[in-house]
Amino acid sequence: MKNAIYLVLLLCFSFASAQIKGNATTISRQNVISAESLGNAKKYENANAYSKDKTVFRQQNLIPNPVITIDVKALNNIVADSYTAVFNLVQIGETAEDTNKLMNNRVNSVKNTLSSQGIFSKDIVIDVISFVPVYETVVEKKLFSKTYSEVPKGFELQQNLHIKFTKVNQFEKVLAACAKNEIYNLVKVDYFINNIEAVYTKLRAEILKTLKEKKQFYNDLGFDLANYKPTMADLKYCHFPREFYKNYQAFNSISLEAIKKPKGVVTAKKQTSYYYDPLSFKEYDVVINPSIVEPVIQIGMEIKLQYREKPKKPEPVLKEKEVIKNKYFVLSKDGELKATELKLEN
Repeated sequence: MKNAIYLVLLLCFSFASAQIKGNATTISRQNVISAESLGNAKKYENANAYSKDKTVFRQQNLIPNPVITIDVKALNNIVADSYTAVFNLVQIGETAEDTNKLMNNRVNSVKNTLSSQGIFSKDIVIDVISFVPVYETVVEKKLFSKTYSEVPKGFELQQNLHIKFTKVNQFEKVLAACAKNEIYNLVKVDYFINNIEAVYTKLRAEILKTLKEKKQFYNDLGFDLANYKPTMADLKYCHFPREFYKNYQAFNSISLEAIKKPKGVVTAKKQTSYYYDPLSFKEYDVVINPSIVEPVIQIGMEIKLQYREKPKKPEPVLKEKEVIKNKYFVLSKDGELKATELKLEN
């Protein structure tokens, strides 16, 4: 009886643990069609299962190196100060005047709807893309032949509608106003920061603070960095949310009964899902605003210092002083010259 209760509790715990992992992880254990492979050949991918060997999470073996490397990576997750949504809309009319009038009616209706939501006309800009005539082919029958001629049928006006808003929850109201006027083609959403220099200044201050702590760590280990020659490399970057949206298709197409039927299987259209997957901060030393809910602008800075020991100066070689003793020369009667050491009495 105790074994049965233990088994039930174990199954319940396993189910609860699986729920928190989300769809993007759960479907990795099933058949997934990669969006990149939806072109010529649809290849089914089986994601790698989690390894039970916990040694895969260990770092590489440490190898001593005479070069001291100190690097600092800093990341700042910035909520945008303003957003600009770009919609594309196309209007067709019989005449140029009718086409322009119909387009203005749609745009003005969007402006009037959004003005009550705190988004005014100054925040809405129209970008005219094209205004061209539309032709159709007319068949002219003759006695022994047919002639196909293109004749003007109407006009096509294409515009982009730029709508600026400052709060992310206003985007839902923007979508509703555009959909009400048959504007469905959302081109993109741009994110803007009012003072990006202040962001970089804050990152530099955090990097300098961390660098001092790491240098002090090496000094505490007994390495005097004053005896080393430094070289440096730095990098900064800015990433917007649209660069980090990934997609997947979640489904499980297993049916033994369908395979047994001689008529074959009619495949269903699979929905492609998208999710926001920002930069992970596990490799960063400093992360400002790490807990994020909405898509953010990720601004990072990195610096790497390498210290190589300065070559030691060779010690000067002291030459021994040559002592020259005093001598005197005596010339004999035979003309022979003899040198004799001169002894001085103290």
